[in-house]
Amino acid sequence: MNPTLRRTAAALAALALCTAAAPAARQQTAAAAAAPPTAEAQWIDRSTVVWKVEAGGSTAEELRSSRGGALRLSPTSLTGAQKAAYPHLASFPAFAVDPRDRDKAATALRGHVTAVQRAIGGHRVLHRTDVQIPGVLDDLYAPAARRAHLGPVFHGGRPTLSVWAPTAESVALDLDGRTVPMRRDTASGVWRVTGSAAWRDKPYRYRVRVWAPTVRHVVTNTVTDPYATALTADSRHSLVTDLADPKLAPAGWGSFRKPKAVPERDARIEELHIRDFSVADRTSDHPGQYLAFTDRRSDGMTHLRQLARAGTSYVHLLPAFDFGTVPERRSDQAEPGCELAALPADSERQQSCVGETAAKDGFNWGYDPLHYTVPEGSYATDPDGPARTREFRRMVQGLNRTGLRTVMDVVYNHTVASGQDPGSVLDRIVPGYYHRLLDDGTVATSTCCANTAPEHAMMGKLVVDSVVTWARQYKVDGFRFDLMGHHPKANILAVRKALDALTPAKDGVDGKAILLYGEGWNFGEVANDARFVQATQRNMAGTGIATFSDRARDAVRGGGPFDEDPRVQGFASGLFTDPNSSPANGTPDEQRSRLLHGQDLIKVGLSGNLADFTFTDTTGRRVKGSEVDYNGSPAGYAAAPGDALAYADAHDNETLYDALTYKLPARTPAADRARMQVVALATATLSQGPALSQAGTDRLRSKSLDRNSFDSGDWFNALHWRCADGNGFGRGLPPAADNKAKWPYAKPLLTNPAARPGCTEITSASAAYRDLLRIRTTEKAFSQATAAGVQRALSFPLSGTKETPGVITMRLGDLVVVFNATPDRQTQAVAELAGTPYALHPVQAHGADSTVRTSSYERSSGTFGVPGRTVAVFARP
Repeated sequence: MNPTLRRTAAALAALALCTAAAPAARQQTAAAAAAPPTAEAQWIDRSTVVWKVEAGGSTAEELRSSRGGALRLSPTSLTGAQKAAYPHLASFPAFAVDPRDRDKAATALRGHVTAVQRAIGGHRVLHRTDVQIPGVLDDLYAPAARRAHLGPVFHGGRPTLSVWAPTAESVALDLDGRTVPMRRDTASGVWRVTGSAAWRDKPYRYRVRVWAPTVRHVVTNTVTDPYATALTADSRHSLVTDLADPKLAPAGWGSFRKPKAVPERDARIEELHIRDFSVADRTSDHPGQYLAFTDRRSDGMTHLRQLARAGTSYVHLLPAFDFGTVPERRSDQAEPGCELAALPADSERQQSCVGETAAKDGFNWGYDPLHYTVPEGSYATDPDGPARTREFRRMVQGLNRTGLRTVMDVVYNHTVASGQDPGSVLDRIVPGYYHRLLDDGTVATSTCCANTAPEHAMMGKLVVDSVVTWARQYKVDGFRFDLMGHHPKANILAVRKALDALTPAKDGVDGKAILLYGEGWNFGEVANDARFVQATQRNMAGTGIATFSDRARDAVRGGGPFDEDPRVQGFASGLFTDPNSSPANGTPDEQRSRLLHGQDLIKVGLSGNLADFTFTDTTGRRVKGSEVDYNGSPAGYAAAPGDALAYADAHDNETLYDALTYKLPARTPAADRARMQVVALATATLSQGPALSQAGTDRLRSKSLDRNSFDSGDWFNALHWRCADGNGFGRGLPPAADNKAKWPYAKPLLTNPAARPGCTEITSASAAYRDLLRIRTTEKAFSQATAAGVQRALSFPLSGTKETPGVITMRLGDLVVVFNATPDRQTQAVAELAGTPYALHPVQAHGADSTVRTSSYERSSGTFGVPGRTVAVFARP
C-alpha cells in the first residue's frame, strides 16, 4: 500500500475510533444534525474575501451582516503573501473589501455574515453563502489577543477571568449561582471581569450570546472555560482556582529532585495508560488512579523501578487531560455483568458483555479532549474539585522518585465535539473559528473527530499556553503530540521556543530539558503542506523534535496494521526463515526478496533513520538511507540522531505479542515466541536515537488479539504484573467492531496452548530485554550525537548480495551486534575482524538469558556464532 493510502487508512481508523468513543458527540439536536449551510466564501483578512464565483460586469458582490449594513466587494487578485498564507486558496477568485467599508468589519462579525452575488440593476440574488471568518478574526484581533492572559489569573489574591470571544454579542460570568457582567476589550476581543478573593474555588461558566451557524440563529451558550485550571465532576463547571495555591502542592513539591534529563537521542520511553497500569494490580492501594504511582511496593511500581534501573528514562502517559467519554465518579461507572473469567478463551461472550457497558464504564484511552489543561477526573480519588490537581502532582513525584521522567500524550489536533453539541467548548464560544473548515464550511474530521486549526492564531496560542502550564505547574518532563502532522511546523516550534524560555530560577523547571516528539503522519486535508508547512516526519528533520518512524516497525513486525490477512510476516515473525501457511506472504523467492529489503529498512532504522547514512544494501548497491524505498517514500528522513523515534509497538494496533501470534507458525512454542519478542524489541532498543515500547511488551503483553482497544474495557486492557495471572492472552475473541473480520484467524489461536506463555517465558523475556537496555544505556557508541558520528561508528559489514536472510550483523565502534531472527544457529564471518579479540558482552555473559550465553566467537576467522531467535552483543575485552 502506498504511503498516501496508508495514512488514509489510518485516518479512517481514527475516525471510527473517535465516533465510537464519543457517543455524546453523536447525539446532536435535530437542528444541529440537519445538513449545515455551506460557507464557501472565506474572509481571509479585513481587506480580502476569497469566493469561488465568477464575477463580471453584470454582477455585484457584497458581504451582508445581520448586525446591519453591507460591505461592498470588487474583484482583485491575491498577493504573493496571501497565497503563501493560504496555499489551498491560491487559485480561487478573490474580492477586495471596499476601503470605505472596512471599518464595519468588527461590527459585522458580531452577527451572521453572508456573501451575496446579485445581478446589477435588479435584486435577483445569483449566489448566497455563509462566510468563513477565522482569517479576518486573526487579522483584526490576534496582535492584541496573543498577549492576553486567558482563564483565571490571580493578582494579590484577586482573580481576573478572561475569555476570547470577539464575535459574541455579550458575555457574562455565571459564578456560583449569580450572573456577573463582563467587559469587552475592543482591540483584542477579550472579555474580562475581576472579582474578590471570595471568588477563589467557586464554580463558574461563561454565558455567551452569539450567532451559531450550525443552528442558524443567535444562541446563549452556558459553557465552561477553555482555559480552565480546575473543574467539578464530569466537567460541568470550571473552578476559579489558582494553581499556585500552596494547598494544591503535595509535600515536597517545591524541592524534590528530578532524575537527570537525558538527550533526546538517548530517551528510552515506556508508554502506559494510567488505568491499565494498576486497575488489576492487587498490591496497589489505588487501583486505576494517579496515586497508584505513589504505591512504592506495588507490583507495578516494582517493575517500573526495575526498568528504570536498566535504562528506561521516561514514562509516557496516555491522555491524562480532561476527556469526554468516561463518567468521572466511580459510582456512575458501569461494570460488565458477566462472569468473564469463566468463559472459554475463544468465546464471543466476553467482547459482547464488555461492549454492553463500554459507553458507561471507567475505561477509555482518552483521545477525546474536553479541557486541554486540567487533569482527567476519573483518575482522582474525588473528581469534584482540586484533588485531581494534587494527585496528578503526586503521580509525577512518584514516577520521578522511581527514576523516571514523565511525558504527557497531548491531543490538540481535535476536540470530542463541535457546533452546539454539549461536549463542544471552543465552538460554542467562537463558532467557526477554532476548527479547520473545508472549502464548503464543514468541519474537517480527518484526525478522527472535529479537527482543530492550530494554524489560526488563537488555537495556536492555546496549544502553547497549555503545554507551558503543564510544564510549569505540573512539572511534566515531555510531550508527545498526537497526529502532529496536522499541526503547522511553526506551531510546534513555537511550543519549543516557549519551553526553552522556562528556567529553574524563574519557573521551577528547566524548559530546555523537556522532551518533544510526535506522530508526523502526512494525510488528510493538510497533506503535502496543502495549507501550511506541516510538522511531518520530513519537515521536522533537524529540529530536535522527534517523529515516530514506521519504517523499521513494519519491516520487523511484517505487513501493516490494516492487512486483511494478519499473517503477513516480517523479520521478527518468520518471513522466509519460518514461513506460515498464508498465501499473502507469496512464493519463497518473493518472501526472500521482501525479507532482505526489510533488513535494509531495519538498518536504516538502526542508524536513527538518517537520510544521508550510507551503506551497502542487500542488492549490492551503495545507497543512502533516503534512497531505500518505503512504500514509495524515502526510508531515511532524519538529519540527526534524535529526529526519528524507533518502536516495535505502541497502544495503536495489536500488541507486539499479538501481532507475532498471528504471524508466527501456529506450532511455534511459547519459549520461541518469547525469544522473537525480544528480537523485535532489540531492533528499536539498540538503535541510534530515541525508542519507545508499550508498557508490558517486555512481559509479552497481550490484549487477546484486539487491534483497537481504545474502548475495550479493563478486561482486554489491564496489565497483569503477576505472571501467574497470564499476559492477557485468551480472554475471549476481541471486540467485533474492529476485529470481527479477523475472528476466523483469531479463534483457533486463542485456544492454542503454544500461544499461551507461562511464568518462565514472561519473566525470561523481560529479563533479556532489561539486559539489552543496560547495554544500550552504558555503551556510549549507541549515543552518537551527529549524523557524521553515526557514519563513522556504524556499519553492516556483511550487507550485500550474500547477506544471510533473517540475520543482520552490525558493527558499532568496538561492538558487534548480531540479530538472528532465524530458528537456527547462524555463523557470521567478518573477515576484516579476523585476529581481533571479542567476547560476549559482560551484561549478557552474566545475564538472565542462558541461550545467548552459548554464543561464540572464533578470533582467527572473525566468526561470530549466535543461537536462533537471539540478539547477541559482542565487545572488545
